[in-house]
Amino acid sequence: MVLPKQKFREVVFQLLYSFDFVKIEDDEEIIPFLMHQLKITKKSMKEAQERIHLVQEKEKEIDLLITHASQGYSFERITRVEKNILRLGCYEMLFDESIPPKVAMTEAVRLARKFATPEGGAFVNGVLDAIFSQKEVKDDSTCTV
Repeated sequence: MVLPKQKFREVVFQLLYSFDFVKIEDDEEIIPFLMHQLKITKKSMKEAQERIHLVQEKEKEIDLLITHASQGYSFERITRVEKNILRLGCYEMLFDESIPPKVAMTEAVRLARKFATPEGGAFVNGVLDAIFSQKEVKDDSTCTV
């Protein structure tokens, strides 16, 4: 059974968060636990792990973008939940061409409303909007007429 995109995104987020929180390199302990808790198949978990590795490959670049976009709010002060939602949303918005940027932003806000603080949705929206706006400015400045 194929997971709906929203459920898949939640699984990816929960894995990102788990790996950030417990800092385990060895997936052997957490993967079976999460598969059982989230009631997903090995195939879905493997796809989620592949997505996580893609996000982690871009993590330094993404974290830098988040740091610049959240001016006035230190990167270290961002909760782990919101930080990982931002990482996933930013990855989808900037590096995953199969997802329209506005959809990536909307889904990140949805995740924040579900898993973060009450203010998390607005914070995530503001940071991702700032990153997206910067990207559009850069893209527009490279166009020649």
